[in-house]
Amino acid sequence: MNGPSSRLLELLSLLQTGRAWPARDLAERLGTTPRTLRRDLDRLREFGYPVESARGPGGSYRLVAGRAMPPLVLTDEEAIAAVAGLRMAAAVSEAADGALRKLERVLPPRLRRRVSALSAVTHSVARRAPDLAVVDTLAVAAHARRDVRFTYRDEAGRRVEPYRVVVLDRRWYLLAWDLDRADWRTFRVDRIASVEVPGSTFAPRESLPDSMVHRGASGPRGVIDFEAPVSVVSPRLHAEAGELAAVGEDRCRYTSPPDDWAWLAAMAAMVGVPYRVEGPPELVAETERLVARAARATAPRSPA
Repeated sequence: MNGPSSRLLELLSLLQTGRAWPARDLAERLGTTPRTLRRDLDRLREFGYPVESARGPGGSYRLVAGRAMPPLVLTDEEAIAAVAGLRMAAAVSEAADGALRKLERVLPPRLRRRVSALSAVTHSVARRAPDLAVVDTLAVAAHARRDVRFTYRDEAGRRVEPYRVVVLDRRWYLLAWDLDRADWRTFRVDRIASVEVPGSTFAPRESLPDSMVHRGASGPRGVIDFEAPVSVVSPRLHAEAGELAAVGEDRCRYTSPPDDWAWLAAMAAMVGVPYRVEGPPELVAETERLVARAARATAPRSPA
């Protein structure tokens, strides 16, 4: 049944693909007349959708950016993808959580079942996520070639030329030219605070090879050997990124990208099987500090 409401939704879905549609093609896809098509397009404009028309043989129509965010029409697969992405981000972003709740409320029953199944088997460990406002400021500054100042790990006054925001192993990094050290540096975005963009601009330096992006954000990797099979360690190791591989029938090795070493040291201890930290020195040091704190916590108290 091609009623006015269903026809309008189908028209909106076609326009949201981003292409310019010739009037004849739209009318044929909708099974309607050019006059009815023009009337439907006018209704979309009344609802706030910025539909642009172009002159030419038969004319064409497309959606353009407007002043406000009108409702979207999503296919089933697009809706599932949106829910999956928002669910991963909702644990660290109030905006993502709000968007997820709005989307879930309007899902039809057939999609709610699929979303419920996805939620039941999906687990996201959120920790030290970047401030989305900081990400936005850095991205805009990099695009506009503007210098940035910020505090990093309580060290104030870092001055850089931002180039790229890189997501690697589910961590966010800023790749930038450090003006004080006259060299390329990578900064974990979740450790950046008090960002300022003074307004000064910079000329782009030499193009960076793609390998430098991965090399700069890779750094040393944590290596932990567990004296237990993968089947025992895997369900207990609540790490966000890394690779767990068997190195024998009763041993396995976990290799982790650069991270919060103190957090990784605690996660390894929580697995509950004998293990050995192979490196890097930062992870070894954090493990030793963890052991020392545990020893002090269980030491008998001296009499008052």
